[in-house]
Amino acid sequence: MTGKLILVATPIGNLGDFSPRAAEALRTADAIACEDTRQTRKLLSAQSITGKRLLAVHEHNENEAAKGLVALAEHGEGQTIALVSDAGMPAISDPGAVVVRAFVEANLPIECVPGPSAFIVALAVSGLPCDRFVFEGFLPAKGPGRRKTLEDLAREPRTSVLYEAPHRLSRTIKDLAEAMGPDRRISISRELTKRFEETWRGTLGEAGNHVDAVEPRGEYVVVLSGFDRESQPAEAVDDAALKSRLDAHREAGMRTRDAVDAVAAEFAAPRKRVYALAIGATASASPQKFPA
Repeated sequence: MTGKLILVATPIGNLGDFSPRAAEALRTADAIACEDTRQTRKLLSAQSITGKRLLAVHEHNENEAAKGLVALAEHGEGQTIALVSDAGMPAISDPGAVVVRAFVEANLPIECVPGPSAFIVALAVSGLPCDRFVFEGFLPAKGPGRRKTLEDLAREPRTSVLYEAPHRLSRTIKDLAEAMGPDRRISISRELTKRFEETWRGTLGEAGNHVDAVEPRGEYVVVLSGFDRESQPAEAVDDAALKSRLDAHREAGMRTRDAVDAVAAEFAAPRKRVYALAIGATASASPQKFPA
């Protein structure tokens, strides 16, 4: 008889959002794997759940902890492990993905008790399109990775959702404005589901003043409208820029055909021209520059 893993979503602020099913999952689990045992004890206390074995699983020990959890589920009669993070759904910008992968590889059962998720709440109240969106999580803190991500987001046609810490929010808003221009629509949410919940809506050009005027508190969720290519003025894009993006995609492991499609879509460039660059051909009849 084998055990199993149960992912349990926890409140992002308001304890009243904890579902009866989630409470029952924690009450009946043999052990609870948690990001911070202190936070989880508070949650258990609020639900009058006592006597539970708590196992710390965080970003610094997740690989080793995952092995131990799999062993608990495999050995003897097999234990049921409930996995929680401090807030929201485990594995979503929180520890948990490594544990899930370990259980998948061990062919052990995995269940999920759904519940609150900060980025879904922020997206729903943003007033921006919700039918198609991308979740970026936290941006890279610095370096080429951050610049590349900002460039990609600047041309992302779908609504984008980001997480940000309070002490980095001002800088991130400035970087987004530089990458996307001042007119991009933005929604900034903080303290979601808590007493002082707030969502501000406006443009990136206006957001800097708003952020500088408020006291940083709690985690922030930033929602950005997508890139509207039709509303953008035409700009000249030369062969070197297209070739550079092609090379970057192929170095990342993308097939040539897929890289051509991605670059053609990103720059609104004729696919035939991009394909010619990809195979090293020249198109003498084509101008060196064209509108993007």
